[in-house]
Amino acid sequence: MTDNPLGSLLSAVLEALGEGVVVFDQDGRVAYVNESARAVVPGPLDSAASGTDLLGTLLERGGRRVPLRLGQYVLGEAVFLESPGESTLAGRERRAILQTLQHTGGRLADAARHLGISRTTLWRRLKEYGVRRNR
Repeated sequence: MTDNPLGSLLSAVLEALGEGVVVFDQDGRVAYVNESARAVVPGPLDSAASGTDLLGTLLERGGRRVPLRLGQYVLGEAVFLESPGESTLAGRERRAILQTLQHTGGRLADAARHLGISRTTLWRRLKEYGVRRNR
């Protein structure tokens, strides 16, 4: 992923995330692993042969599975892992908000209802955490 400028930029973005990320291609092979994921899951993560076994292990460890799509095409999937050092209240709140938004398909009203907060509070938190909503 680092052979071209765009690949380097994408790698930098994935490394900047606070949680671990393991990206699988559409055939289930490991395409990318950021350093946070290496810290959470010991052992070799780049083995293409262990892609399906690794996916199961990551999900057992609480990984969040997200399909990667471009329009109607499925490009693969990413598994997001909690960082072990993510113990602050703000970090847990941010993670809960993001997971709820994913669960509700990005619908703010539904997410706020599930979280037990107002839409205004949810909007403020998203702004505070630097989370932009896709329109």
